[in-house]
Amino acid sequence: MLANPLIATVLIFALIALGEWLSIVSRARIPMLLTAMTGFLVLVWTGIFPGDILEKSQFAALGAILIGPAIVHMGTLIPIALLKSQIKAVFISLGGILVASATILIVVSLAFDYATAVAGVGPLSGGIIALIVTSEELAAVGKSSLVVIPALVVAFQGVLGMPLALNFMRRYALKLQKQMDTNTFIPMDASIMYKEASSATEQISPLKQSLTLKLFYVFVGAAIGVALGELTPIHYSLWCLAIGIIGLKLGLLESKSLEQANSFSITMVAIIFVVIGTMAGVSPQDVLANLPSILLILILGTFAIALGGYVMSKLVKWDVLKGMPVALTALFGFPADYILCEEVSRSVARNKQEEKIIFNELLAPMLIGGFTTVTVASVVLAGILVKTL
Repeated sequence: MLANPLIATVLIFALIALGEWLSIVSRARIPMLLTAMTGFLVLVWTGIFPGDILEKSQFAALGAILIGPAIVHMGTLIPIALLKSQIKAVFISLGGILVASATILIVVSLAFDYATAVAGVGPLSGGIIALIVTSEELAAVGKSSLVVIPALVVAFQGVLGMPLALNFMRRYALKLQKQMDTNTFIPMDASIMYKEASSATEQISPLKQSLTLKLFYVFVGAAIGVALGELTPIHYSLWCLAIGIIGLKLGLLESKSLEQANSFSITMVAIIFVVIGTMAGVSPQDVLANLPSILLILILGTFAIALGGYVMSKLVKWDVLKGMPVALTALFGFPADYILCEEVSRSVARNKQEEKIIFNELLAPMLIGGFTTVTVASVVLAGILVKTL
């Protein structure tokens, strides 16, 4: 029965759905990937799932094809003009991951080896795509035993990052509240966020109205990126990301292109099948053998990101309680950053108007920080570092 592709797909999909449900009810405190990957490992190790259930599913093969289009889509998420309007948030988030990357590459390389350090750096500052880019290259250079490192780093990074960011954000919100009480609060102009985001979708060509054509344009961009990746020493993920950014700027692609084509959810589910597939050959011994390096990368990386955010906040003259959570978005990204803004504003505010002011003050830099690190910088970082293995 489990040999049937649909049944095998539904069983693995059930783990992803369970993870999504737990993430929603816990307000993102239990990451979806943590539930899906650990559940898959336990079921395979105990013999409930056959070891080749992913091969029987065949859905991971679709996910492998969709990685390129997903990266092109990531490049279309936020207009360049919006990044410029939040340039301080961009600098702070980049500062956090640069300090963390340098620290991990030095310390983990000395404690273990360089490949172990590279296995953790990209995924620490990002998410699923950085994980896949790193895992693919580790397998290609014969270091498949290390794929457990990026997978578990991505699974556990939010568990450390979210409580820390929440603490800083609450303290900053209380500061804002005091400023409002003393009439010294100057609100940030968040209107540009919505103006720029909406302007990217204006004046859509009739040829872009068809969902099929919308999806085709994204696939063409991804195919060009993959071809350039084979013809040049630059990883295909960087080409796909650049094509998405440039395509949005030139009006060749729409903002949030896969969402516009009603294809984002199925794309992400298929890619998560690929992520789970990276764990298919992992044994309990592999997890135990790599656990010390995973813990070191997580603890050291979290501290270094916060430190980088603190230093950059001072340099750009931002309150460190506002800047450090922006840097820490590297550890969880969207939608956790949005949920944290909601939670802090609701719990600290004394009325609806105050809640809205605090929410608007927190949201724009947090979203930009998450986009800069999780969506862009992590893919760039992973794409560069894997070529040094």
